[in-house]
Amino acid sequence: MIGEVLTLLLGILVILVIIAVNGYFVAQEFAYMSVDRRKLSVQADSGDKSAKRALAVTRRTSFMLSGAQLGITVTGLLVGFVAEPLVGRSLGVLLGGVGIPAAVSITVGTLLALVASTIVQMIFGELFPKNYAIANPEPLAKGLARSTTIYLTACGWLITVFDHAANLLLRVLRIEPVHDVDMSATAQDLERIVSDSRESGDLPDELSYLLDRILDFPHRDVEHAMIPRARVDTVRPETTVGELRTLMAKAHTRYPVVDARGEPVGVAQLADLLGGGVEDNAPVAQIMRPPMVVPTLMRLPDALAQLTRTHNELACVIDEYGGFAGVLTIEDLAEELVGEITDEHDTGATSVLTPDGDNMWLMGGDVHVDEAERAIGHDLPRGDFETVAGLLIAESGALPRVGERVRIALPFDPADLVLDEPIRRRLDVDILEVDRHVPSEVRVSLVEVAAAPETDKKVER
Repeated sequence: MIGEVLTLLLGILVILVIIAVNGYFVAQEFAYMSVDRRKLSVQADSGDKSAKRALAVTRRTSFMLSGAQLGITVTGLLVGFVAEPLVGRSLGVLLGGVGIPAAVSITVGTLLALVASTIVQMIFGELFPKNYAIANPEPLAKGLARSTTIYLTACGWLITVFDHAANLLLRVLRIEPVHDVDMSATAQDLERIVSDSRESGDLPDELSYLLDRILDFPHRDVEHAMIPRARVDTVRPETTVGELRTLMAKAHTRYPVVDARGEPVGVAQLADLLGGGVEDNAPVAQIMRPPMVVPTLMRLPDALAQLTRTHNELACVIDEYGGFAGVLTIEDLAEELVGEITDEHDTGATSVLTPDGDNMWLMGGDVHVDEAERAIGHDLPRGDFETVAGLLIAESGALPRVGERVRIALPFDPADLVLDEPIRRRLDVDILEVDRHVPSEVRVSLVEVAAAPETDKKVER
């Protein structure tokens, strides 16, 4: 009887050791898959030897995973192999001592041993090390680095055999094996990371919107950022320097010079006036500079590079038909990154976007659609327009008048799939002011209702 008790205790001890080894391999697998390689790289560069070893392991992801899986498989088999002879049989003998038939007691003992070892293995050999590794990947990866390196070196030949066999099967299926996990992030990945961080509160709204604009900047064209022709103040070549001086004292420091057909023929700048030596009755044509011309479809980074290279701060924008479409300044490009910039020359006609209560905003008609999306927190319909005014005209199919309300159905949000009751969202847009026949100021209300058939587009007069 004492011998059976000692055998039982030995079996339990062996199983616990095997489960601990199993947990080691599970922790190894999840720690190196979850760890931030960039942090390890920084620490390794600063002289942290454990971080350097951990970083070396992460650069052999496929090989490390194969080694971890080999260890997990072997230890899992060993638990079953040890449980029956050492624990099950000994437990059966002990049960037989209390009057249970020998055949039944051995079976019951074996079942109890397998069930108990499986439960313990799942909790302490699988789930606990997995969750611990995910919660603390960096210290665990550094702590396991030395032993992992030794294990991969010692058992490398066996791991290589299984790894090559698996890769051969993949190639038979015309799939090229990948030996390392690509940890780089695309622009779309970064946008998702910024959005998720904003929603979780880990990233302040202002900083997240700045990052959004930076990520959007390379994909925007000049037409998106320019000041449209309707809002551009111009002068004629025959305008006198004195008249130009008066204009600059009241408003801008640069003016496009356009001819009788409305085509830009030059740019007049304050710096040229300050140079002196020009009579007030002299025409602007005498001091104007050749215009820098860019197309509406040029990408903003290219436009910025051209402005910088030519030492210009204003470019005249030409549309695809050769017409003067507007102007683009360094300030416009800066606003694409940091939002609206107001200076002493702005007279209140700048784009407006301010909260006006719960789920309500006051907006200027010239606010860009992407800025409206950031404020509202939901995607807006897309089309051949850049501004809120363009969206309203497209949705209503006409030029909205003061007092009208335009209803705009918002696109379906996939995140709503997890809701018990799907909802529909729409914008109720009240036209407050109209300038040059288009909405210049509106009040936007976000309305959420239970999903039901409704009119997607409606104008109330």
